[in-house]
Amino acid sequence: MATSPGRWPVDVLAASGLRLDLDIFDYLILALYFVTVLGIGFAARAAIKSSSDFFLSGRSMPAWVTGLAFVSANLGALEILGMAANGAQYGLMTLHYYWVGAVPAMVFLGIVMMPFYYGSRVRSVPEFLRRRFNNGTHLFNAISFAVAQVLIAGVNLYALALILEALLGWPLWVSIMLGAAIVLVYITLGGLSSAIYNEVLQFFVILAGLIPITIVGLVKVGGIDGLFDKVRQSPLGEAGLHTWANTGSTDNPLGASWIGIIFGLGFVLSFGYWTTNFAEVQRALSAKSNNAARRTPIIGAFPKLLIPAVTVIPGLIALVTVKGLGAESGELQYNYAIPLLMRDLLPNGVLGVAVTGLLASFMAGMAANVSGFNTVFTYDIWQSYIRKDRSDEYYLRVGRIATIAGVIVGIGTAFIAAGFSNIMNYIQALFSLFNAPLFATFIVGMFWKRMSAWAGFWSLVLGFVASLTLYILHLTDVLHFNSDLDESFWGAGAAFVVAVIVAVIVTQFTPSKREEELRGLVYGLEGNTGEAILAGEKVWWRNPVLLGAIALILAVVLYIPVW
Repeated sequence: MATSPGRWPVDVLAASGLRLDLDIFDYLILALYFVTVLGIGFAARAAIKSSSDFFLSGRSMPAWVTGLAFVSANLGALEILGMAANGAQYGLMTLHYYWVGAVPAMVFLGIVMMPFYYGSRVRSVPEFLRRRFNNGTHLFNAISFAVAQVLIAGVNLYALALILEALLGWPLWVSIMLGAAIVLVYITLGGLSSAIYNEVLQFFVILAGLIPITIVGLVKVGGIDGLFDKVRQSPLGEAGLHTWANTGSTDNPLGASWIGIIFGLGFVLSFGYWTTNFAEVQRALSAKSNNAARRTPIIGAFPKLLIPAVTVIPGLIALVTVKGLGAESGELQYNYAIPLLMRDLLPNGVLGVAVTGLLASFMAGMAANVSGFNTVFTYDIWQSYIRKDRSDEYYLRVGRIATIAGVIVGIGTAFIAAGFSNIMNYIQALFSLFNAPLFATFIVGMFWKRMSAWAGFWSLVLGFVASLTLYILHLTDVLHFNSDLDESFWGAGAAFVVAVIVAVIVTQFTPSKREEELRGLVYGLEGNTGEAILAGEKVWWRNPVLLGAIALILAVVLYIPVW
């Protein structure tokens, strides 16, 4: 539940014990990273000849690049601070966000949905909805997506500023402006290509920062066995070391039953985010071929399987080594699990790499939000409804202006994130509001050709209203849930169910589109995309279906030791 902005007071942070003692070598590593990021932006600028180059990298990227960018775009404040915070607060049940809440949806996107996205040559997810339904559905989704992206960009930016203020002593406004300015420069210069290449770099920088924390932390607590022994003695107890135990009820650290985990998180929230969130899908749309686009999210699924080792495990280490972790305010909030470990475990030099990795994670997340925002604003709002039939150079210029505007608005929305003591809860609330109803509308419309255009609009709108109503009732204590996350699971489920019911009812009273209009947009009327659903190349490592099956099997196998 939201808390007052006072939970993140600047004076508390300034006087906190989080301050790191960086030396000249640490700052040189940080400066080198900033120079490299900006250099990539200037280098990518030379390839920008059209709006397609700026917004979709000219659809020329190889699969391994887009795959790493796909997962790196998600490695923002949500992933690093949020998942470590959840690891400390909820234990190994946090693994559900990866193995149930990400990998299956990423595989589904690659195998089933990318042939429709890429084959139809749409430039964004809202544009697909316009072709499948109507302008009303398109505009509502475009506006709601744009709002969601600047809100989530604010999470990354504010978290970045708070961490820099706490760790390095930089004034809050300096940290906000520095982070925003760097993202602004390289996105404005090089567009999506700059974002993608920087995301690939940031992926490795982030790992270079998190791996030392994990290794040194495990050594300190006596390895995995020592860590698990200490968790058993912590407030989490034995329950913190299991993923499915006691999920027949809500008597578990997550406060959620297996129904909420599988249906709310694993199906609605997960599929809603990964399959319809344009900030992610945009990376796959930039791939050089249909097969490369399909492999993009599946390639990203493999590192996603293993990322808990450097997010959830450090959260548990912080739980058993930082006395008093979990306080409602100050330096001992769960959100500070990673910074506290950096302070306590890392020597200079390595500390510089860790700080750089943390900064890279915030910038990767914000860059994904901003690049998604500028594309949807330019193509789906400005070009579609405000200034039609202008030159390509005009829309390229609008895209750069939209980038500036998105960053400025992100600075403002950063302070909304200040009202939440666990940023993961805030993000999940946003997903249940924006992504869950969109996924329901999308998936029904893709597999049911009779679904009418206005059914798409009303299912999207009323699904959003259902989730928003449940969230407001939770905030006002009219309805009681076991936790904020439990509410987001049920809010997502409510949005999905309402959207599906509305789609069925409205379709009975409104006309459906002709089959000719739906070709290539609906399963069974695929046109050139149908044969790609189960198609794959003979070389196994380029076959999306085989790669996806391997990822799903690994997700199940990894659960076995921590069931």
